[in-house]
Amino acid sequence: MNAPASVDGGALLKVQELRKYFPVRGGILNRAVGWVQAVDDVDFDVSPGEVLGIVGESGCGKSTTARLLMHLIRADAGQIVFDGEPVRPDDAAALRALRRRMQMVFQDSYSSLNPRLPIEDTIMFGPKVHGVSAAQARERARELFALVGLDPAQFIRRYPHELSGGQRQRVNIARALALEPRLLILDEAVSALDKSVEAQVLNLLLTLRRELGLTYIFISHDLNVVQYMSDRVLVMYLGKVVEIGPTAEIYDYMQHPYTEALLSAMPSMDPDQRTETPPLTGDPPNPIDPPPGCRFHTRCRFAETVCHHAEPRLEPVAGNDAAAAGDHLVACHMRRAGSGHSGAPG
Repeated sequence: MNAPASVDGGALLKVQELRKYFPVRGGILNRAVGWVQAVDDVDFDVSPGEVLGIVGESGCGKSTTARLLMHLIRADAGQIVFDGEPVRPDDAAALRALRRRMQMVFQDSYSSLNPRLPIEDTIMFGPKVHGVSAAQARERARELFALVGLDPAQFIRRYPHELSGGQRQRVNIARALALEPRLLILDEAVSALDKSVEAQVLNLLLTLRRELGLTYIFISHDLNVVQYMSDRVLVMYLGKVVEIGPTAEIYDYMQHPYTEALLSAMPSMDPDQRTETPPLTGDPPNPIDPPPGCRFHTRCRFAETVCHHAEPRLEPVAGNDAAAAGDHLVACHMRRAGSGHSGAPG
């Protein structure tokens, strides 16, 4: 896929130093005895019309980041700027307006639908809450049925349990589109689907992006799907962004050793290309007490003394066009030192 123009001042979404720690409570008084550092000073931009893929191991903070963007949970620190306007969590009217322009599709297509509502009423609910008349909301719902590939005459009065997983996810996409948003956050939106249905839904999303001018944040464990869908890829590890750049740069010239290990785990269709040794061993450190310095140093074969004490910052890498444009960033002391440990030459 062709990436849009580089994100500069025209970013649709700008996230700065986003942070969320969850308390771990214990004792007789149920006091906080520790903090899970789920998202820690995360920064990224998303351009209009772009698809930003977010990848990383389970527990790295991908879904928490998505919920922070939607203000389903409140951030401890940081700023979110949408379409040039800072989002103020205490301004209920501003949040209401934001949710017309930013919607989310969840992983579990069944639990994210009301089992007691026919799916037409589910799609109508959002517009009606935002002041659209019932007649207009019904007309919009039937337009969306056709847009996502469902026959209105056949499906409007069905309940969620009467639909397949792929049909339910199409309903969730239609519901997210009911308020005509500019940005969709897709949190593992196809991971529970059969591969043939997954391909249909992915192609639907690309068609909707093209026809409606949508912007996506696409979160997935499936690295092949992320490569297919995304213009840029953001890699997270233990609540931190360790690398971000154009998809081709990340997959062909990965710079962070964690990104290298993550992509090495992708299954190959070639029987001669077998993974004989695991690209990465051990579990991630405890997010309640992450290691100092680079959080990946406990599993990194390139770690040096500086990695144990100093936290690396996201900085442009050298040696390719994307890096020259400032679009490929990596948080790694050894890469900046020119060790050339990853996929690109040092």
